[in-house]
Amino acid sequence: MLTAAAVAAATLLAGAAPALASGAPAPGGRVRLVGERDLPKDLVVGGTKVGELSGIDYDRRTGRYVMIADDTTEGPARYYTARIGLARGAVTGVDFTGVRTLLRPDGTEFPRAGDDDRQSVDPESIRVDPRDGTLWWSSEGERDVSGPAPYLVDPFVRRATPGGRYLGGLTLPPNLRMSARETGPRANLVFEGLTLSADGRQVAASTEGALYQDGPIATVDHGAVNRVTWWDRASGRPVRQLAYPLDAIPAKPDPPSGSADNGVSELLAAGPHSYLAVERAFITGVGNSIRVYRFDTRGATNVLHRGSLTSGGYRPVRKHLVVDLGKLGLKHVDNIEGVTWGPRLPTGERTLVFVADDNFNPSQTGQIIAVAVR
Repeated sequence: MLTAAAVAAATLLAGAAPALASGAPAPGGRVRLVGERDLPKDLVVGGTKVGELSGIDYDRRTGRYVMIADDTTEGPARYYTARIGLARGAVTGVDFTGVRTLLRPDGTEFPRAGDDDRQSVDPESIRVDPRDGTLWWSSEGERDVSGPAPYLVDPFVRRATPGGRYLGGLTLPPNLRMSARETGPRANLVFEGLTLSADGRQVAASTEGALYQDGPIATVDHGAVNRVTWWDRASGRPVRQLAYPLDAIPAKPDPPSGSADNGVSELLAAGPHSYLAVERAFITGVGNSIRVYRFDTRGATNVLHRGSLTSGGYRPVRKHLVVDLGKLGLKHVDNIEGVTWGPRLPTGERTLVFVADDNFNPSQTGQIIAVAVR
């Protein structure tokens, strides 16, 4: 989901993303638009309103997609299944086939938004485990210290059956726990990105913005430093954490008093040592900027046990621009929050399929965008 300010205005094949040399720009012609399709407003599936789709993954075993909803107002914590038709020059259709409720460890539904915020959930990303078809999904948690009795709900990554039943979760490192002090994650800036490593042995999650102790969030004048954490899939324990250099906000708001932000809205494995990060920015008077970067983990410093990143002395991951969606000739680019590798086209190209979160805002649009990668 967009930050409050903005709303107010695999076993994945190595080489599926462009292999870029350090310091080199993305080679021309490697990424092209396949097509785009806006999702209809007021679409209802299984008695729930479809919208706020913040994560997407492609299940190669079934040929279906799963999409998680960042919402507990129009329905319970849930994910949808769908079929998306892709051709060389079009997204030929999006057919939602079902909805499943994601449950708490005791087997009950999460409270609806506003009912019990201390037990609430903020779903953001979802992945199908290619080993067994189970689901991994993330929540950003809650942090509100504005009142006399602040409440804190830790973010999490959990595993569930395809039916939504809880199977377990990952152990949070101390620096990712919510705190009433200005340390740890900021509200609504935690686990937007989630993926399985290319070999399936690890689970990785990225924060949307910087932790308090790692410095300020991105502005028009400067970028920020986010953290990406890897866990051992079998034990659920964190094994490393790397620093990701987030870009500055790419344009000034118009008017200057308008809101603007930038953050990592999704993470996707692209090879043994490489990942894609979606940087999603919103700028009043300008709109959305969606840029996809490939980053390499080799040579980066493990900062799992570093209290702060403000004093330097570490090496972040290296990143290179793969595609700017705003330069592909799309009719418009909305609030892209999810991406997955889709099926291979008859041309031999792999596809990247994106989904936009409409925030149930009349001025925004749920959207499916597909690009082809050579």
